[in-house]
Amino acid sequence: MSAMKEMNVSKGTVVLAYSGGLDTSCILAWLIEQGYNVITYMANIGQEEDFEAAKKKALTIGASKVVIDDVRAQFVKDFIWPAVSAGLIYESRYLLGTSLARPCISQGLVHVAQQEKAQLISHGATGKGNDQIRFELSCYALWPQVKVLAPWRIESFTKRFQGRQDLIQYAESHGIPVPVTPKKPWSMDANLMHISYESGVLEDPAKPAPDGIFHLTADPQHAPEKPCKLQINFEHGMPLSLKNLTEGGPVETDPLQMLTTLNQIGGRHGVGRTDIVENRFIGLKSRGVYETPGGTILHVAHTDLETFCLDREVLRLKTFLRDKMADYVYNGFWFSPECEFVRESIALSQRYVTGWVQVELYKGSVRVLARNSPTTLYNQNLVSMDQHGDFQPNDATGFINTHAIRLREFQRFKTQLEEGQV
Repeated sequence: MSAMKEMNVSKGTVVLAYSGGLDTSCILAWLIEQGYNVITYMANIGQEEDFEAAKKKALTIGASKVVIDDVRAQFVKDFIWPAVSAGLIYESRYLLGTSLARPCISQGLVHVAQQEKAQLISHGATGKGNDQIRFELSCYALWPQVKVLAPWRIESFTKRFQGRQDLIQYAESHGIPVPVTPKKPWSMDANLMHISYESGVLEDPAKPAPDGIFHLTADPQHAPEKPCKLQINFEHGMPLSLKNLTEGGPVETDPLQMLTTLNQIGGRHGVGRTDIVENRFIGLKSRGVYETPGGTILHVAHTDLETFCLDREVLRLKTFLRDKMADYVYNGFWFSPECEFVRESIALSQRYVTGWVQVELYKGSVRVLARNSPTTLYNQNLVSMDQHGDFQPNDATGFINTHAIRLREFQRFKTQLEEGQV
């Protein structure tokens, strides 16, 4: 690799978003071959990674500097917690773990590039995926003058590397160790929110994910026979504290520790596995297999408390905005004006979403047991079937009559249509 270092004649300095995996390790070597001075940037967003080993690998390949940035607390506080509060879920199934991580990483990437006076930023996202858009739009929003090198969209790179097998061969020929073999070519992306798996054998949606692919969660069939009960407190829509009602222990209030604990408990009980085909922003459908134990528990609890607290019409408007924001985040528009507007609008809806929810985890499921809030619109006396309270039976008469007219008119029209009178 020393020959690569000597080739730094300089087309300029590039800061590469580096994971230590197959793609970015090969890209690092390739960029150096092209004559760039490369600084690698690694964000610690909660993935299980030997950062020192990755640093050593990058320096061995030829990186001039390696920056390891611990952004775990920031990731939870500034990205995951707002997503939980907003109830974000893409196409009703995906809790956006990777989508939330990319703008967080981009912030660190831009900061280091500016600090190091680099001219360029690079990443290893493929030309068929969403991450190229998420990284680049985030970087352009944060630093409009930045220039981005996307190897998977550069003709000389794509001609040399037709796919993952070419990368594996290149890595082997350059002495780059990678945790991928031709027998298990699926890719894995991990952070505090989730682990995602895609490509390789997973590209055939008719075939189940291989046994043993999961890292975070137990097989629900083999999860504990005894359920676990938790109480999660929220304040203005944000997770505030976590209490294990079954096992006891201290009440967690630190956001990072709360999510870590939820991942551990949820994973032990097999919570949060999802196997879906989703619609990528660039127009392709793709299969993703996800493990999101802590995020799933928080989503279920927050959704229940929100419904308990919010006015019906506010809830419907908020749900509409939630779906818009989920699209924006999935598509890479976290830092866009439209996403900022929707984010702040949703935050306004969360003013009264305060209280606690108790849930039970059992063999892959999350079941709500109870909830309480000082700001709920639920009125037990008013809704009771044993007493009238302030609600009189005749109060419903006008409501029924109004809708009865509408339904009668519809049936009349339907009958006329069937008889050929219309």
